[in-house]
Amino acid sequence: MFNRFVLAFVAISLFCFTVAQPAWASLDDDRFDGEIFALYAGNGSLVPPKVTLADAFNQKKPVLMVFYTDDSSDCKRYSNVVSQAQAFYGRVIDIMPIRVDSLPVKEKFDPKEPGYYYKGFVPQTLIFDQNGKVRLNEVGTIPYEKIDDEFRGIFDLLPRSESVVLKRRPVNEINTELVPQTK
Repeated sequence: MFNRFVLAFVAISLFCFTVAQPAWASLDDDRFDGEIFALYAGNGSLVPPKVTLADAFNQKKPVLMVFYTDDSSDCKRYSNVVSQAQAFYGRVIDIMPIRVDSLPVKEKFDPKEPGYYYKGFVPQTLIFDQNGKVRLNEVGTIPYEKIDDEFRGIFDLLPRSESVVLKRRPVNEINTELVPQTK
């Protein structure tokens, strides 16, 4: 009886070790390991987009649209740039990360549909102004500063060289107003 138990345990262990493969995906490879905005940008709130492109155009809000895939190392690294844009402009623009796998297969798209603008490469970044005019359409990773410059133009803000440096507050800071101070 004991030998059967040991034999069964060994057989199951060998099966598990040979069949189950660990996940080896990382920031620097093209393997899928989950939603990149949650994993690499620390910001799962960006996906899925909260509005459609048509709704954003109707509301006259600027849009940052990014086409991406979860298994692209370029997209993984770029997700942090998109998250950084949300930190500074998230309340006044609509941010639309579009997973290209989710685009419907169609012959023709309407200009109010994301597929109309997709060029077949990732990441691809588009910025629309309040009137729905494309102000930026670039393939590949671009620095945050390029996105920032475009939104500064849309919102008629001072150039970065003439404005105060914006700093983010730490996310896990302690609110001293709510915590009694002990001495």
